[in-house]
Formats: sequence, C-alpha cells, structure tokens
Amino acid sequence: MQNVDMRVEAGQSVAVVGASGSGKSTLLGCILGLVKPSAGSIEVVGADVVRMRQRSLERHRSAHMGVIFQFGELLPELSPLENVALAGLLAGSGPRRAYERAERLLRELGVPLNGVATGHLSGGERQRAAVARALVNEPKLLLADEPTGALDPATRDSVSELLFGLPTRWGCGLVVVTHDAAVADRAECSLELRGAALVARSTEAHP
Repeated sequence: MQNVDMRVEAGQSVAVVGASGSGKSTLLGCILGLVKPSAGSIEVVGADVVRMRQRSLERHRSAHMGVIFQFGELLPELSPLENVALAGLLAGSGPRRAYERAERLLRELGVPLNGVATGHLSGGERQRAAVARALVNEPKLLLADEPTGALDPATRDSVSELLFGLPTRWGCGLVVVTHDAAVADRAECSLELRGAALVARSTEAHP
C-alpha cells in the first residue's frame, strides 16, 4: 500500500471498504503492529507502534486497542462472561474487576451471561459478546474486521447500529473494514482502498 493517510479522533467512526485483496486486513494488521510497513509511522494514543519493541507493543495494544473479528473468535466452550473476563485478566486486571466489568458490559449489550456456552449463542449474540470483549479494557481505539460479514441482514443492521454508536457512547475511535456498502455508509468518514491508496469514498445515506 502507498499514500495511506488516515486520522481517527476519539468519538469518531471511520469505515474502509475495498475489493478482496485490496489490503483492508493488512491495514488493520499495521495499526495493531502485527505487520510492519516499509515506511511511515502509525501512532496510536501518541505512540508509534512501528518503532516499538515487541513487549512494549503488546502492552500498548492490550491497554489501548480492542479488536472485533468477523466470526467473533471467542472460545466456544466458555460462557460469554468467561470469554469477556478472560480478556481483562490477560491484560492484567484483577479477577474481581475483570468479571464485574464483563458482567456489566454483557448486560448492557443484551447477551446471556452464564448457563449457556458461547458456541450456542446466536450469531448476533456472539458478535455482541465480541464487542463486550473488545471493550473490557476500555480501549481508546476499536478495530473491526468484517464484523457483520457472517450475519443475516436483520442481525447485520442490529450489530452495525451497536458498533457505530460506540464512539459516542464510549469516547473511543472506531475503524471498521468491510465489503458491505450499507455498513460503511453508517460511518462518519468512509474511505476506500483503491490501487494501493486510501481515498475518499462517495456515500449515500443508509435507509
């Protein structure tokens, strides 16, 4: 990719669209520090992740970034509460704080807490649990990789509404990569990866 310049403020949502193979997931990998660009810098909460050593990068990522994947990437044998709390525990939160925050987030997002394995949740419930997991460490930046790609249209709209309400509600930045124009149209800023460059995308109001 070349000529990729993007700025995301707290409380702002940005969507990035592009054809398969255009580099959308690579862009997220660069922001997370999983892919090293050949040139340039990527600042997240004032720190350049490109120049960080691995241990510092992992701490910075855990403290300031949350990720939502297309299929949730949750452990199906655990309860939703255990899945969300685990992210807090891995980031260094004490058990009481991790479980209390996980429970509050799941209740707010309408996800069953216990009594059912995560693998038995509906697609929409799994994605809401994935959102809770991404929020449990109070990140400043949320990254979502095709978060509605595996959902039916009605569930897609419900999850999209939830996602794009997060920046205002939680004061974080949100970057969503998607192939779905209806999802991208919900963002405040909509960009397109085209010819290895990131350009403004013309949008129409989402019905």
